[in-house]
Amino acid sequence: MLARREHSAFEIRRKLKLRDIDDAEIEQAVERLQMEGLLSDQRYAESYIHMRMGKGYGPLRIALELRERGVAESDFGHYLYDRDIDWRSVLKAACDKKFGNRSCDDYREKAKRIRYLQYRGFALDEIHELLE
Repeated sequence: MLARREHSAFEIRRKLKLRDIDDAEIEQAVERLQMEGLLSDQRYAESYIHMRMGKGYGPLRIALELRERGVAESDFGHYLYDRDIDWRSVLKAACDKKFGNRSCDDYREKAKRIRYLQYRGFALDEIHELLE
């Protein structure tokens, strides 16, 4: 499983459980993989953040998805918030890709853009700043 892409420990546990492997054996395997450096939630989080950011998703959505995948905030917080990621440029690129360079004069159009960008995981204040 780890040969193709990074996985979180939660994903590995879930996949092994689907193969009807004993819980004790699963925990032993996960511990061994982590000790050998083959399984790392931090490495998985960094890879996941980079991949989702490239697809135009914002920090709020990415954080939610990582939590759903069993990754602790302590394993991804510094990659998501403390690094020199320019979320404003990611926000602008996501907006431009979806809506082009058209101006946003109509209230309905502006509301539509705000909903879309919030769904993508960007903060409301950054969205308003972009659309002004």
